[in-house]
Amino acid sequence: MGTIYMNRELSWLKFNERVLEEAENHEVPLCERMSFISIYQSNLDEFFMVRVGSLQDQMLLNQKIRDNKTNMTAEEQIKAILKEVKRLNKRKDEAYENLMEKVAGYGIELIRFQDADAEEKKYLEQYFKQDILPLSSPTVVGKRQPFPFLRNKEIYAVVVLETKNGKERLGIIPCTNNMLERLIELPGGKGRYMLSEELILHYIGEVFKGYKVKGKSLIRVVRNADIDADALYDEDLDYREFMADLMKERKKLSPVRLDMSREIDGNVVETLCRYLEITPSRVFRSKAPLDVSFIFQIQDLLRMNPELFYEKRVPQKSSDFRDGKSILEQIREEDRFLSYPYESIRPFLNMLNEAAEDDHVISIKMTLYRLAKQSKVIEALCEAAENGKEVVVLVELRARFDEENNIRWSRMLEKAGCQIIYGLEGYKVHSKLCLITRRGEDGIEYITQIGTGNYNEKTARLYTDLSLMTANEQIGMEAARVFQALTKGEIVEETEHLLVAPKCLQSKVTDMIDEEIRRARNGEETYIGLKLNSLTDKRIIDKLVEASCAGVRIDMIVRGICCLIPGVEGQTENIHVISIVGRFLEHSRIYIFGCGERAKYYIGSADFMTRNTVKRVEVAAPVYSGKIKQRVRGIFDLMLRDNKKAREEDAEGNYTLRKCEGEPVNAQEQLYQEAYDRAAARGQAAE
Repeated sequence: MGTIYMNRELSWLKFNERVLEEAENHEVPLCERMSFISIYQSNLDEFFMVRVGSLQDQMLLNQKIRDNKTNMTAEEQIKAILKEVKRLNKRKDEAYENLMEKVAGYGIELIRFQDADAEEKKYLEQYFKQDILPLSSPTVVGKRQPFPFLRNKEIYAVVVLETKNGKERLGIIPCTNNMLERLIELPGGKGRYMLSEELILHYIGEVFKGYKVKGKSLIRVVRNADIDADALYDEDLDYREFMADLMKERKKLSPVRLDMSREIDGNVVETLCRYLEITPSRVFRSKAPLDVSFIFQIQDLLRMNPELFYEKRVPQKSSDFRDGKSILEQIREEDRFLSYPYESIRPFLNMLNEAAEDDHVISIKMTLYRLAKQSKVIEALCEAAENGKEVVVLVELRARFDEENNIRWSRMLEKAGCQIIYGLEGYKVHSKLCLITRRGEDGIEYITQIGTGNYNEKTARLYTDLSLMTANEQIGMEAARVFQALTKGEIVEETEHLLVAPKCLQSKVTDMIDEEIRRARNGEETYIGLKLNSLTDKRIIDKLVEASCAGVRIDMIVRGICCLIPGVEGQTENIHVISIVGRFLEHSRIYIFGCGERAKYYIGSADFMTRNTVKRVEVAAPVYSGKIKQRVRGIFDLMLRDNKKAREEDAEGNYTLRKCEGEPVNAQEQLYQEAYDRAAARGQAAE
C-alpha cells in the first residue's frame, strides 16, 4: 500500500518546480519565461527565510518536533530540501542560459569582461574608476577589522588576498548600491551590457592594491526571517513601535543559505562558513547571476517586440453592475459577484466611496491584510471617517513582509479618525471581510463583502480572486458578530451561515465531509470539490481519505502545497488533484459539498492549512444566489478541463503537465475572453 502523505516542504518545492517549468515552456512568450525565472528565485528566497529558517530554529532549540504526516525531523527535512534545491537550481541555471541565448537573438547581450572588445574594455575600466571605485567600501578582514555584517539578499564581491609575507586575508566589497546602475550599457549602441557586480569582481585587485589575488567570487546571503511576534511581545510596549523594531531585528537574523557565483578554494568556503556560522551543505554555486531581478530592465528594452509578451489583457467592466445606479442599491436588489483579474475591482471601490458619502451609512468595518502602495481603499476609509462615519479597521501588522507598509497605513487611518485594531493575540487575522451598516427605511441594513483575496488594486490585476457582495441579513449579522469579537480581542465561538476560523471552520468542513460519507454509504451520489492554494491540515486530509474510501468523488485544484497524495489504491483512489500554474497566480478558494440541487458552495480566505483553519481568523461565506452558484461552478469545472496549464498529481506524488488531447483549454485565457465577450455584448445592448 502506497503512502498517502507528502511532506509539506517537499510538496512546496514541487510547486516551485512547476513555476520553473513555465520558464522552460516554449509555448510561453520569451520575456514572460524570464519572469518565471525571477519568480522561482524570489519564491525560493522566501522559502529559505521562512520555512528553512523555522526548521533551523527547531534544530538549534533541539526541539524534537516531527512532521505529523511523514514523521520527518527538522534535520531530515532540511537535508531533503537541500538535495532537492541543488537539483532544481541546476535546471534554473540551464533555463537562464537558454533564455539569455534567445534574448541575444533580439539584440540584447549580457557579457563578461573577457568577451568585451578593446574599446569596451577601455570604457569599462574608466567607468569602474570614475563611477564605482569612489563609492566602494572595501573591508580586509583581520584582527582590527572584523568580518562585516552581510545584508540579507545583497551581493558582495569576496576576494582571497595574499600579503607579502605569504599570509592570507579575505577582502569584501558590497556590490548593491542605490547609486550604481546594475546593468552597465556598453558604448556603440549594440545592445551589449555588463552587470556592475561582475565589473567590481573583475577589478577587485585594483581596490586591494599591495595584495596578490588568489581567488574571487560573488556571494549572496539569505537570512532567517522567522520571528514569532506574539512570543516576543511585551504588553507594556506600543504594539506598532514593537513591530517596527522587530522588522529591524529580522534583517540581522542568522544566515540560512549562501550563494556563490564561482568555484573558489575549499578553505575559503570553510572560512566564509565559519564567519557566517553556516554549514558547507548550505552553500550553493550558481552559474546564473545571484540576483536575476535585472531581467525586468531587459524586458523593458524588448517592449517593442509584442510577440515576446503575453497579449495585453485589461480587467473588464462587470456585467453584474449597471452604470449610473447606486452600487449599494444594486447589492440590495440581489447578491453581486466579481471575479478578478478578469473583472475590474472598480465596483468594490465605488461601493466604499459611495458608503463614505451616503448619509444613511452609520459604519464601515474592514479587515486589512495586504494593501497596494497607493491604496484607494485607504483613501475611501479616511474619507468616510472624515465624513463622521464610524470606521473600524483591523490592520494585521504581522502580514509577513508587508509589516512596514501596514504600520504606515495604520498611522494614516488613525490620523483620519478611524478606530484601529492590531490583530488578535495568538491569531493572525487573514479574513477578507467588509461590513457596511446602514440606516434603512425598515431599520438597520447590512451590506457584507467577503473575498478570497486582499483589498489590493495591484494584485487584483495579477491574482485570480472572487468577491461576493450581499445584503443578506443573516450574513450581515454574523459579520457584525465577527467584528464585535475582534474589537473585544475575542474569537467567534459559533456561527450558522459563515465559516469562521479558528473555531467554526475546520469543524464545519469536516461535518460537511461527514455528510457526504454518510450519503455515499447509503448509495447516494456524492461529491466534494475544493480549490485551494494549499492543503496541509491533517484532520481535513484524513477526513478526505475516509470520504474517498467511502466512495465519495473528490476533485481538488490545489495550486501549491498538497500533503495528500491522490490515486493510491484502496485509500485515495477517488481523489483527483490538479495544480494550475499559469499567467495569473491562482488565489481564489472555493469549497463545494454535495451535488445537484443540494450542493453547498462557499468562497473564502482560508486554505486548508492548520495555520489557516485553527491559528488564524478566516471567513468563508456561503453562496446562496442560484446565478452566482452557477458562475462559481462554471469557473471550477473549466479549471478541471484545463489541458494547457494544469498538472495532474499521480499516486507517487509527482506532477505531469496534462497532454492536450482534443480542444486546447487554457482556463485563465478562456475566463478573460468570456469577460471581454460579456463586456462587448453589454456595450452593444447599451447602444
